[in-house]
This record gives sequence, C-alpha cells and structure tokens, in this order.
Amino acid sequence: MPEIPDESTLMNNLMHQMKDNIFFKDKDGHFILINDEGARRAGYQSPEDMIGKTDLDIFTEEHGREAFNDEQAIVTTGKPLFGKEEKETWEDGHETWVSTTKMPMYNQQGNIIGTFGISRDITKHKQAEMLATHYAEENRRLCDAMGSDMQMAAELQKAFLPATYPIFPDGADSGHLAACFYHHYLSTGTVGGDFCSVRKISPTEAGILLCDVTGHGVRSALITALMRAIVEEISLKEKDPGRFLDHMNAVLHPIIQHDDLFLFSTACYIVLNVQDGTLRYAIAGHPIPILLNMEMDQAEWLTADPSHSGPALAVDGKIRYQTFERQIREGDAVVMYTDGLYEVMNPAGDELGPDRLLELTHEQRTRRINEIFPKLVETIREFSSGSRFEDDVCLVGFRLCHLLTENS
Repeated sequence: MPEIPDESTLMNNLMHQMKDNIFFKDKDGHFILINDEGARRAGYQSPEDMIGKTDLDIFTEEHGREAFNDEQAIVTTGKPLFGKEEKETWEDGHETWVSTTKMPMYNQQGNIIGTFGISRDITKHKQAEMLATHYAEENRRLCDAMGSDMQMAAELQKAFLPATYPIFPDGADSGHLAACFYHHYLSTGTVGGDFCSVRKISPTEAGILLCDVTGHGVRSALITALMRAIVEEISLKEKDPGRFLDHMNAVLHPIIQHDDLFLFSTACYIVLNVQDGTLRYAIAGHPIPILLNMEMDQAEWLTADPSHSGPALAVDGKIRYQTFERQIREGDAVVMYTDGLYEVMNPAGDELGPDRLLELTHEQRTRRINEIFPKLVETIREFSSGSRFEDDVCLVGFRLCHLLTENS
C-alpha cells in the first residue's frame, strides 16, 4: 500500500505550499491560523504575526466590516458562502480583488466555533473585466454619439429631397395642374447615395434630376450633399441637359477621383416643357427612364438607342454629354428610377431586371403618378418575398396632365 501521510503533514503541505489565502478564525473573527501566502499578502513576515488580529486590523472599515458581517452570518446560520467576489481595500489605500469561499468550522461536539475559508487573488482578472466593461461602455457611448450624428445626417439628407414640386401655372390648385410630380425614396441604411431634384427653371419648364452614387452609406451620402450644392448653383443658369451634366461632371471629377479611390455617379436629367410637351434629356450611365405612352396604352423606354447614354459622372472629367429630345402628349408620364429598384432576387435566385420592371410599370400605367411609385415598390417586394432592397432606391417622375396654354 502507498504511504499515507498523517493529518499534520497534509495540513503542513496545504498551509505552506498553496498560493491561495487559507485561514481559520474564531467566532469573533480573530485569526487562529493562516497560511504563508495569506500572511504575505497581508504584509506580515510570518503567519504567527497575524494570530489574534481581525480583518479590521488589516483592511479599511468598509471591507473589514463587510467580511466580519459575512462570517457572523455563517456562525449564526451555518450556511457557507461560495465564490463571493470581494474588493479588498487595504489600509494603505490600494485595492485588490479575491474570490472567497467561507465555511462554518465545527468542534468535535458539532458546535460552530468559528469559520475557515480560502481566497483566491483575481485582481488581474477583475481589472481586465473592468477594463473590458469600460471599453464596452466607451464603445456604447461612441456608438450612441455616432448613431445620433447619423440620425441627424439622415434628417439633413431628407431635407435634400424635394419638399414641394413646381406648379404650372402659378397658383393652380391640384385639380388644374399642367403637370404632377412625385418622388419616392428608400435607403438601405441610415443615409444613402441616391439623390433627386425637381425644380422650376422657367415659367414653362421643370428640371428633373436623378443621381445614384456608387455604394451606399456615409461616403455616398457626402457626395449627394455635394451634388445638391452643384444643382443649387447651376439649375437656373444651365437649362440644356447635356451642358448641365457637363458642369456636374467637371466639378465632381477632381473632387471624388483619387488614385486609391474610385467613385462615380450615374445621372439622368430631364427638362420638361409643359407648354409644348417637349422633353429634353441627357443620361450619364443611368438606367433609361420609362415612358407611359397613353396614346399607345403601353409602357416603353424613353429611348431605345443605347448611344443616348454617356459614361457615368466623374469617370472622365473631359467628357461631353449630348442632349436628346422627345415629344410627349397630354396624359403621358415618365418614371425615373435607380437600379436598386430592379436589382432584387426572388427566392429562386432570379433577378427582377429592367424588362420585368417595364412590365410591372405597364400594369400601373393608368394610376396617378403618386400612386405608381408606392405600388411598384410593393409589387417588387412581393416578387422578392418581402426581402429588403440591397441597394438604395429612388424614383422620381411626372405626368403631363395637360399642355399649358396662354389662357391657363
């Protein structure tokens, strides 16, 4: 049989080799035995120097009193205390943390005569935990501040979109408008990269602009803010759509093109003349608008000629955009949109695509312009089984209700 050491040898090994604090106390909290590590942590040269002392002789009143009360509860009830995390505040002011288990100590007659326990130093662990908590709180604070800033940015971006629409003729009520305008905007995030503008640029003309900056989020949103400033500057000065896009391109290219960053924006600019039904337009890499041709009772592309679309804005600072023209009639409508509208998938993995969008728009051709856009979005959501749009979506357009006459 293996040699079994006596109890005193076992206790001796426990008290002199363990790196946790092991202690025994009487009913009044006086130390009657403590191991070498416990004495060392308390700042005493030997365990014997601590015999007869209490926690109140070692720690501050706050911690010493709490430890004493815990032990008195154990003495009174016999219920042990397991793994309590305690902050030890020492007389010199420094703080440590321990995980402490305390048990009732019985004599041979089964009466409680004190307590004993073990404390493990968890200071480094606790400091790391508190540091992690601090970083988490700081991160939460920063996220809250960023969220607040983003929300403000979102509100500002909404202010970039049309709040009112041109009225032809001046002062006309809703039942006598020569043209009805509308826009619909959905952002995949708090802020997005789509932008539209509807402005009255003469007594008989309105300029309708739709832009789509690559990507989405803050970077794209900043460029839309820049675009709005450009539109503010040139909308009344430059009424030719091609030259309008030339100007935007010339301003944007040196600002947003860098060696390590490739950004661009598609755009479509239409000038509607409500007096003669003439549309003049220029396109910079943007999806071709849809014309609701009421005489033919169909939805069709505003142009079937791919050469009518030039490169996206900011790709080439020297590009020149052409202006094209088309005649529309009373009752006709034009739907402009960003590609996020049709770049959605159904559960089978099929993309909606431009042609299917044309079909869906055809189905809505008789609706009022302010009904067409929400209905299109609803129908496309049904196609994708309710999935969210992966890209920002913006629609803007108009219906020519009647031609403006001199007597209007």
